[in-house]
Amino acid sequence: MFQKLAIVILTGLSLTAFSYKVNAQKKPNILYIMSDDHTSQAFGIYGSRLAVLNPTPTLDKIANEGIIFNNCFVTNSICTPSRATIISGQYSQTNGVLDLEGDVETKNQYLPQEIKKLGYQTALVGKWHLGNRPDFDYYNVFMEHGQQGSYFDPSMTQTGMKYAKYGTKEYEGKTYKGHSSDVITDITLDWLKNKRDPKKPFFLMHQFKAPHDDFEFAPRYKDYLKDTHIPEPASLYNNGNNGSIATRGAHDSLIHDIGSSVSKRNRIRHMGMRMWSKTYIKNNNPDLDIDSPKWLEGNDYIHETYQEYLKRYLRCVKGVDDNVARIIDYLKKEGLYDNTIIVYTGDQGFMLGEHDYIDKRWMYEESMRMPFFVRYPKMIKPGTRTNAIINNADFAPTLIDLAGGKTPKKMQGHSFEKILKTGKEPKGWQQSTYYRYWMHMAHAHANPAHFGIRTKEYKLIFFYGKYWVDVKKSGADWNKKSWGNKFTMDTPVAWEFYDLSVDPKEMNNAYNDPKYKEIIWDLKNQLLAKRKELNEEDGDKYPHIQKVIDEHWND
Repeated sequence: MFQKLAIVILTGLSLTAFSYKVNAQKKPNILYIMSDDHTSQAFGIYGSRLAVLNPTPTLDKIANEGIIFNNCFVTNSICTPSRATIISGQYSQTNGVLDLEGDVETKNQYLPQEIKKLGYQTALVGKWHLGNRPDFDYYNVFMEHGQQGSYFDPSMTQTGMKYAKYGTKEYEGKTYKGHSSDVITDITLDWLKNKRDPKKPFFLMHQFKAPHDDFEFAPRYKDYLKDTHIPEPASLYNNGNNGSIATRGAHDSLIHDIGSSVSKRNRIRHMGMRMWSKTYIKNNNPDLDIDSPKWLEGNDYIHETYQEYLKRYLRCVKGVDDNVARIIDYLKKEGLYDNTIIVYTGDQGFMLGEHDYIDKRWMYEESMRMPFFVRYPKMIKPGTRTNAIINNADFAPTLIDLAGGKTPKKMQGHSFEKILKTGKEPKGWQQSTYYRYWMHMAHAHANPAHFGIRTKEYKLIFFYGKYWVDVKKSGADWNKKSWGNKFTMDTPVAWEFYDLSVDPKEMNNAYNDPKYKEIIWDLKNQLLAKRKELNEEDGDKYPHIQKVIDEHWND
């Protein structure tokens, strides 16, 4: 009797273990691919002026086999805060990462932790930029330049090595030969082939450095687009009524100080100065046969600078697209393609000369909008496109849902799994998104601090940069490295409002137009509610900022 009972129990346990393995194998793999500064303009699927160049054939194909989000936005358009929001599912004040100095403690990396609980093997390869040791089963990440990494021959630290700051005597790492986009793809493919457990579903975050400036592309792309004219934004030459005294100064008195530029407008940092430097060319493009065009002036200078700027950027994008193709080829070869949820995004948007701006940081569309699409044929109907508003705080809850879990209460984002399944917004879905950039006039890009709200039709921005003087008086000891540099200056306070339904390029700040008075008032009330809901208010932590807000709220 005892023997029979033992056999039954053992058989039951065996079946349970077998059932677990089968269910684990049936769970979808998740491949999350993110590039640095890959903006929506530099795709075919978003129909920008650059779409005619077909810059992303591989990525476009993946996107068209799934769902494309037209209204995906970043909550703070700068590398570290965006990545912190993605890994935590929280906005900046809640996760504590306001700027490039921030980091996320290993214990607070909620996304990989929750995914691991669901039986997934987790891996992270490429750019991390969140300071502390990644909480993944396997990681291999850039460590140089504050974890920004090098374009060529990057030094990386992986699981099993002592995790310590690059350049210190405790640092353990390995230097890989080649271009960073190729290197991290080699590492990812090696992990997929040789290091992962095939009995478990995988969650893999593959994160490119490219196309972050300084746009150092692999040598094989030096002739890509060489003789091609790159379409240029009209606002590169004529900015219309974009901006305010906060971004331009009274009578345009600050246009030479605020916002890094393509043209010579910004005297501190303009792309022409960087692009045409003989030292820069020698170090980064030894095969580029051009001389410094100091003779060029006006629009001729802007045109030549812009053409070179975009070609370098798109050569980096080309390297990303080609390396994604390598990963897709492997998934197809191994029969994993259709059982892998493939997500692609950038860590934020990027200004490609619009309004004569470069870099990100702005709440303007090109900087705030993130490319985002998902392919998973078992759930998502090919050719789906949605205007539903999502932001990067929503990524973690959604990925956890897709893995079979539930969003932890500590996350502020919302899962959009239902939108993936149906292509439609569920009842009560968010109709706006909040944005805040903290790093006032930092890093020579010189963007004033601001926050705002964006709906499907409208955008309201409040620039509160005047608080900087009060910060110094208050003795605040935060952000000294990121903000306290020679470029820091007081800037005017101002509101900006754009009716995106008639002005999608944001060429007319209509804040003072009487016909929008009630709409603006409603948006301000929505903005107040968002700031309270998301723990983004300033009264307790930063009263010097709140003072400026209170004084100018009804301007």
